[in-house]
Amino acid sequence: MQSLQVNAVTKAYGSKKLFTDVSVSFTEGRRYGLTGPNGAGKSTFMKILAGDLDPDSGVVSRAEKTSVLRQDQFAFEDNRVVDVVLMGNKKLWAAMQEKEVILAKENISDDEGERLGELEGIIAEEDGYTAEPEAASLLDGLGIPIGQHERKMKEVAGGLKLRILLAQALFGKPETLLLDEPTNNLDLDTIRWLERFLCDYQGVLVTISHDRHFLNQICTHIADIDYETIIVYTGSYDEMVMAKSAVRGRVEQENSERQKKITQLQEFVAKFGAGTRASQVQSRKKQIEKLALADLKKSNIARPFIHLQVKKPSGKQTLTIEDLGKSWDLSERDGGGKLTVAKSFTTLVTKGEKVAIIGHNGVGKTTLCKMLMGELPPDTGTITWGHQVSLGYLAQDHRESIPDDTTVNEWLHSFDHTAGLQDVRGLLGKMLFTGEEGLKPTHALSGGEAVRLIFCKLMLTKDNVLILDEPTNHLDLESIVALGDALTRYEGTAFVVTHDRDLIAGFATRLFAFTDEGLVDFRGSYDQFLEKHGEAAAAAAKASGGGKKSQRPGK
Repeated sequence: MQSLQVNAVTKAYGSKKLFTDVSVSFTEGRRYGLTGPNGAGKSTFMKILAGDLDPDSGVVSRAEKTSVLRQDQFAFEDNRVVDVVLMGNKKLWAAMQEKEVILAKENISDDEGERLGELEGIIAEEDGYTAEPEAASLLDGLGIPIGQHERKMKEVAGGLKLRILLAQALFGKPETLLLDEPTNNLDLDTIRWLERFLCDYQGVLVTISHDRHFLNQICTHIADIDYETIIVYTGSYDEMVMAKSAVRGRVEQENSERQKKITQLQEFVAKFGAGTRASQVQSRKKQIEKLALADLKKSNIARPFIHLQVKKPSGKQTLTIEDLGKSWDLSERDGGGKLTVAKSFTTLVTKGEKVAIIGHNGVGKTTLCKMLMGELPPDTGTITWGHQVSLGYLAQDHRESIPDDTTVNEWLHSFDHTAGLQDVRGLLGKMLFTGEEGLKPTHALSGGEAVRLIFCKLMLTKDNVLILDEPTNHLDLESIVALGDALTRYEGTAFVVTHDRDLIAGFATRLFAFTDEGLVDFRGSYDQFLEKHGEAAAAAAKASGGGKKSQRPGK
């Protein structure tokens, strides 16, 4: 039985310990979700598993055929797309390349002829004669149109390159598969395809994902980084959360009961320690020693508190769209032709409705958001906001909305000069900016910190309409759960672009869905939408290769 063994691994950066003396075994046939809050060390641990980073101490034993999802999308610019996938099986690729070199020679020696026979054996053992069809099938499932398979990587749109690298990781029946955020840049239908593929995978799978639904669908176990160690739980992510909470709750309750008993015994010792009841006092002292409290390290999990309020309500007819049309001319790199974002789209959105904007990558979700914000004009039709509408916006390229020449405190205070320092600090604290982090220069913010800072701004301005384009990017699972709760409680109107199915199912009362029928206004829940459109949308995704991604601004 193949497994991935971690023995006594420790890793720290300066004074911050990520994990200490960790020993864990990942077993064949099991699928592990690697979880923990931002900064817990998930990606660091994954790099240690892959052999890309050395631990401070300890060792990792891994299978020979260990496949890792790489993020360097520009590493293979001069290679064919299908060849990049074949490189996922290093043994097969090396044999194929060596065979080509020998066959290219005018005269082949006896030794080279013998070597050709050996290479043919290796290629056969690695299923090399069905390799290209297998690679094509993976690319198709991940939404790479067949017309792209023979192209060089430099001719392929950036959003598709990451999918090709995912196909590379999945190719060749690896014994161990290490995937860090595999659902990034995937639309809903492609994520469902990946879930089916991974559920059929028979090796050792370890994956990091901020998509709770994805983890619940594929994981048989959860390896949770917390308390400077890794604890493996059986079951899905939701089952881990319940088990972890139950264990900590039980220990806290036992400690509380022990502390009460210790206090009673200490009072007895203090009262009679100098008296004639010496034997009873000594007995009580021994009982106190036996009742030592269980060691309960502080968890590093912290959930932000997102409270989205409305300062002044909007009018009932919040948004009116009449005969909206928008399209782009696609470049040859993106397959040419025209991408239609909307055609004769008419709708009315009333106060308090929660709209999820969904669809394949590159179909125009961000374009629609920018038209709603007035940053892009429609080709035809009108977008009219109602009485007293105040717009709050989180752009997909959100980092560009925060200037680099200020601090966290100063930027936030600039949106409400009447806000006191304690008010600003209170908002920052709710979004996990603690201590002196309010003085942090904005240019030094991480992706997750930038998103949390924008939510601080939205809590300060209290707009009655929110337009959030991929708000879960860079957020950990705890933050995404907090966002879902906040959107559900929000009394204003919201438009949210997201691929997170649990988030959509939790808050959305209505959907703007990009389907093969065009932009559809669906009044109802996400589950109801899937009942009506799910199979048709999946078929369209397979036929179109997951949608064409435009490189024009605003896609």
